[in-house]
Amino acid sequence: MILSLIDDASAPALTCKRIGPPLLFERLWRDIGCGGVLQELLADRGFEFPVERAVFLTVLHRLMLSGSDRACEQWRVDYRIEGVEDLQLHHLYRAMAWLGEELSEIDQGDRTLVARCVKDLVEERLFARRRSLFSDLSVVFMDTTSLYFEGEGGATLGERGHSKDYRPHLNQMIVGVIIDQDGRPLCSEMWPGNTADVTTLIPVIDRLRNRFAIERVCVVADRGMISAATVAALEQRGLDYILGVRERGTKEVREVIMADPAPSVPLVIPRNGRPDTELQAKEVRLGDRRYIVCRNLLEAAQAARTREAVLVTLRAKLRQGDKSLVGNSAYRRYLKTPDQRHFTIDEARVAEDARYDGLYVLRTNLQLHPLNVMLRYRDLLVVEQLFRSEKALLATRPIYHQTDAAIRGHVFCSFLALVLRKQLEERLTAARLKPEWRTLLADLDRLQERSSRRSERQNHCQTWARQTCHSTAWPRWLPSISDTQTIGLISPNRA
Repeated sequence: MILSLIDDASAPALTCKRIGPPLLFERLWRDIGCGGVLQELLADRGFEFPVERAVFLTVLHRLMLSGSDRACEQWRVDYRIEGVEDLQLHHLYRAMAWLGEELSEIDQGDRTLVARCVKDLVEERLFARRRSLFSDLSVVFMDTTSLYFEGEGGATLGERGHSKDYRPHLNQMIVGVIIDQDGRPLCSEMWPGNTADVTTLIPVIDRLRNRFAIERVCVVADRGMISAATVAALEQRGLDYILGVRERGTKEVREVIMADPAPSVPLVIPRNGRPDTELQAKEVRLGDRRYIVCRNLLEAAQAARTREAVLVTLRAKLRQGDKSLVGNSAYRRYLKTPDQRHFTIDEARVAEDARYDGLYVLRTNLQLHPLNVMLRYRDLLVVEQLFRSEKALLATRPIYHQTDAAIRGHVFCSFLALVLRKQLEERLTAARLKPEWRTLLADLDRLQERSSRRSERQNHCQTWARQTCHSTAWPRWLPSISDTQTIGLISPNRA
């Protein structure tokens, strides 16, 4: 029958488009105000193509697949996304360049390390839309990553520096993301690749206070961003802080703080289906400096087991001969050479290493109880884990853009993808749903619209997503379309 239809030239025209991701993220895009903010900023610009649609298309691509804007142009063919039919690759490039475009001199009032750009206005207006009398921005967390370029990386952004991607031979840029106490991405910063982390914290805090009208804020940062100059600058500004300290590299901490004999205060955090988290904390003062010595007993036990396993293997290797041990850093840290010819285990090093099991030291000017200080810093550890899990959204390589403005816009679209992902996770949590991220995206991709046309008649058929997304909680916030019953947004029990 099919062959007959083809012979008669009467076979219906068939099309199939994926509709799940656009339906879901378009609604979130509108709800948090991204589309509205972009339209406001574009009101007095004379672009001949829909810039807001180009930005949304790029952000959606980052959420689903990531990659370059060239790949995005081809990827969108399989999706039904409103308003993107006529967009071409050069439109995406121009949209990126607009997002990273430097503002006029009159709008550079709180410029610090880098110039203010259009993307800064987007961040500020998004925050203003969700801010209320009850909005609390008393705590901010900051983390950074590096993105490397295969090419030069723009006029000023692409520089050689400490590579967190282990690509020291390539130019890179540094990207910082500032997150509030609820884990919501607040804003992003982008610097040349040779910018050291310790030089970024104070300029970022100064900009935050100006941009978001913050009166008081507690800065929580890990030891990679801290120096004596940073602490002095925070105190000069009258800011509260909880800062990680380099335990092994700071003589004062290593020899005085850790030697304090005072007992620690214990805290047990119950975990469903997992061992309880056992913590300890105590205060140690040295002059006007307040330190909090913290220990995680579960991590301490794990570190002890790992070290003992290394030592067991090391003793066996020593009995066989020690020449092969020189290049192994895990072994070498526990060895000494008493006669300049042979290795033996250095028991003093082993004992010194055990002092640091599960331990971390904080410095703060807050007068909170040591346990409260420790718990506030642990929030930073949660944020760091979130940042690592979502770093793939920021690592949008390859980057083909050649101008600083386009590169900034390209990376900022990844930041907007983080914003949408956090918004979705909050709504899933409120509905008591916790699907795996990749499984959820795969389920959305299975939601498709198939159309057939013969003569003047057109038929539509939609497929179903799998159970992960198929829950009674979803219809409350998925967008309304003309035939919601057909695709199960109103009646999910029809799966």
